[in-house]
Amino acid sequence: MKKFIIRRLLLSILILFFVSLIIYCVERALPTSYVEGRARTMSQKQGAKSYEELLSELNASYGLDKPVLHGYFLWLKDAVRGRFGESWVWHQPVTEKFKSVIWYSFALGLVSFILEIAIAIPLGILSATKQYSKTDYAVTVLALIGISLPSFFFATILKWVFAIHLGWFDLYGIVGRMHERYSSWGKLLDIAKHLVLPSLTLTIVSVGSLMRYTRTNMLEVLNADYIRTARAKGLSEKKVIYHHAFRNTLIPVVTILGNSLPGLFAGAMITETLFQIPGIGYTSYQSLIQGDIPFTMFYMTFLAVLTLLGNLIADILYAVVDPRVRVN
Repeated sequence: MKKFIIRRLLLSILILFFVSLIIYCVERALPTSYVEGRARTMSQKQGAKSYEELLSELNASYGLDKPVLHGYFLWLKDAVRGRFGESWVWHQPVTEKFKSVIWYSFALGLVSFILEIAIAIPLGILSATKQYSKTDYAVTVLALIGISLPSFFFATILKWVFAIHLGWFDLYGIVGRMHERYSSWGKLLDIAKHLVLPSLTLTIVSVGSLMRYTRTNMLEVLNADYIRTARAKGLSEKKVIYHHAFRNTLIPVVTILGNSLPGLFAGAMITETLFQIPGIGYTSYQSLIQGDIPFTMFYMTFLAVLTLLGNLIADILYAVVDPRVRVN
């Protein structure tokens, strides 16, 4: 296991190098340029230099006048030392801006992730054990609705019903107008209240896939020979399902759960933008459309690290879930 983890980590470093290189090349090729917009704004001031002069100076100050590979290795040299520069849009160090917004996205992602598991896996098992029944059809329809609904459409419906029609929640933001007057506990409840609709949106649009995946794998396991043998021995249906079948169903499900790790920190770009939640998804979107290379590079590289880490965790969990699996 130790040698396997070391090999995977070394391979992950190599993959991360090429992924970050591709991201940097794409960033440099984007039509949106922060320095162009800033140079244009500065050139319009009275007595300012021309647009071309300002653009040349800004490109030189940000290292954009150098070739792409040269610029990438300059970025990489600072990145391995933990220096990711200052955000051009937010005017503060990239890591400080990241720390100030990541926890909103983490709270949103964690709540949605827990709800997704709590709903999808039990319903998937229930649907498989009652195949072709009314319960199975109801769960299947619910799953298909969740898979088919775009997040922006479902979020709009929720806002219209619960924010506009019923007035239970605010349309936008992470805190209410009276937030500063609340106690510490009141402030926490205020933030939690504003996360209800975004969490519900993410849960509904993502629960269907895991539900169908659990049902499919559970049906495959229930038709196996050893399940029929367990039933022939006189074991209770509950023990057959939850002790024998469910444990083997977990093996493919672990892959999805392990790869869900980046989702806890990646932020939900569309959902956060619709509800104007100042999380990492909304912040990275604003940085991307304004050509903020330092922040976008850090964010995309961070997601790549999480993805590689999620795959490694999923491989290790195989051996935990099923003793028959051994890392070779």
